[in-house]
Amino acid sequence: MKTSIATVCLSGTLRQKLRAASAAGFDGVEIFEQDLVVAPESPEQIRDYADKLGLSLDLYQPFRDAEGTAEPIFEDTLRRIEEKFSLMNRLGMDLMLIPSNAGTATVDDDSVVAAQLGRLADLAAGYGIRLAYEALAWGRFVNDFEHSWRLVEAADRDNLGICLDTFHILSRAWPTDSIPDIPGDKVFFLQLADAPLMSLDVLSWSRHFRVFPGEGGFELVDFMVKLLAGGYSGPLSLEIFNDSFRQTRVHRTAVDALRSLVWLQDQTARAMEASIGTDAVTTRAAARVGELTRLPGAAVPQGLTWAEVRGQETEQIEVLLMHLGFEHRGRHTSKPVQLWEQGEARVVINEEPGASDEPTMASLGFEVQHPAAAAAHATALKVPEVPRVTREGEQHFPAYLAPDGTEVFFCPPASDGGDRWIEEFSWPDHLDAATTDNPSLGEPLITGIDHVNLAQPKHHYPESVLFYRAALGLSVQPSQDVPGPNGLVSSQVVRNDAGSVRLPLNVAPDLRKDPDVEHVAFSCRDVVGLARRAQTSGLRFLRIPHNYYEDLRARFGLPEEKIRELEELDLLYDRDERGEFLHFYTQTVGSLFFEVVQRIDGYTGYGAPNAPVRMAAQYTHSL
Repeated sequence: MKTSIATVCLSGTLRQKLRAASAAGFDGVEIFEQDLVVAPESPEQIRDYADKLGLSLDLYQPFRDAEGTAEPIFEDTLRRIEEKFSLMNRLGMDLMLIPSNAGTATVDDDSVVAAQLGRLADLAAGYGIRLAYEALAWGRFVNDFEHSWRLVEAADRDNLGICLDTFHILSRAWPTDSIPDIPGDKVFFLQLADAPLMSLDVLSWSRHFRVFPGEGGFELVDFMVKLLAGGYSGPLSLEIFNDSFRQTRVHRTAVDALRSLVWLQDQTARAMEASIGTDAVTTRAAARVGELTRLPGAAVPQGLTWAEVRGQETEQIEVLLMHLGFEHRGRHTSKPVQLWEQGEARVVINEEPGASDEPTMASLGFEVQHPAAAAAHATALKVPEVPRVTREGEQHFPAYLAPDGTEVFFCPPASDGGDRWIEEFSWPDHLDAATTDNPSLGEPLITGIDHVNLAQPKHHYPESVLFYRAALGLSVQPSQDVPGPNGLVSSQVVRNDAGSVRLPLNVAPDLRKDPDVEHVAFSCRDVVGLARRAQTSGLRFLRIPHNYYEDLRARFGLPEEKIRELEELDLLYDRDERGEFLHFYTQTVGSLFFEVVQRIDGYTGYGAPNAPVRMAAQYTHSL
């Protein structure tokens, strides 16, 4: 379907916004009035520039405080709006947005409001213009779409219809079952917005926290299915008010915006196909599926093949891995890269010349059934590809750049030759076996990578949520805030259904002050045994204060000998109705640390109650 975006979504001048929307692949734009008012170009120049870029000008908005007023005020409204109709003719536009009156309305009489909308539509008809009436969630007398539709029906003008805005409807949890009953040709425009679920007044929520589809918590797919079932055939347009989006690079934001619409169309098509023949999707409505953009099919990742750490000074990382019982498998035959392994957990250490001194998270290898299909899926979503140099005989994996800077590799399963790359690591002939011995090696207790916490730049956090959801097919869990010494850290987990891929995405108030939000957690079948072995070998644990263990005793009533054992080994503990969780942390190297976890029975969390303890201990250690 045709795609559009409101210029208010983007940073920069009006020309820059138009150029970015065109470059991203949008078909059209909504002109936000303030963007035009402050532009140095004339309306004719804007019209010509949009035409040159291949953009249609789909909606002029907003014309506020139009209806529900006393007659003297409404007479002036007619004067004001006629000036805007002339302006729209100069722009070559034929559709104006009329939001319900939230500021000057004094007449709570549907017959008066319908008559005034009819008079506005009659005046607009003389200029060849249509009006789309929208119910604002905070409108004084009209604040739901069913009410706005009754008024439009009562006015009964061909050039008067409604605009549906998903935020105004879904933010109030308004029932949407009646949407298919509105004739599709009377829904003149659709404005899409997602948002995180919040307890906040709707005006503040709307003005500051809207995000692109797939980046929040609204059920937009269900909304789209109902809308298309009613016959809507206009543009899919985005109207996002967000403080961060107006501060980010305009071209990057525009691409993120289009990606959200591509994903939403694909998800809607899949939902409609699954419901064909039901009350929700009639056979006639199902024909609309072909109008939706589809993505190449790609399977959800089933595991993590490796975690890559990159830096110039990685000796301390190597020491940590050694104390945890990892085996050094050698160096790559052609790259300054080494491999450490234990069980199914693999850590790649990259010491390429261009890396920063301190080690940081660099890449993750995801096990997928068909890497080529996953790559095609990511490309269709406009995810930038990571160029990699692969020599003859070396295994090649397609790689893409996540918004947080993590390089994401698509790897086939080991059963399909996905572990052949391990053979590219070996020891030079002049090193004997004794050189590679790890005194901490014993029975392998670490079994794999349990989860990886990834630090997110604040302004691009919603973009990352959409990336991991749309490009990798991971599901998004409810977010939570964790108090730390430098403020709240917001954390939201994306994962596959099996739990074999878990990625907590963390946003700190300031990553320069809170670097300790990124780490690799290893799964372990005997965390107490591993902690004792690591302690004997000299591992430097993150020290946990005694007060924590006194609180633990009070919260869970654990036996005294258990409390003593936990404190002796700096272990942390959590329990829920499904099972228990034991874990410990290493000290931080650069901006990275390791965690070892043991899930007992059905525990599926991440020890969230212990996160403030960990962050405070790391802060104290850094002083």
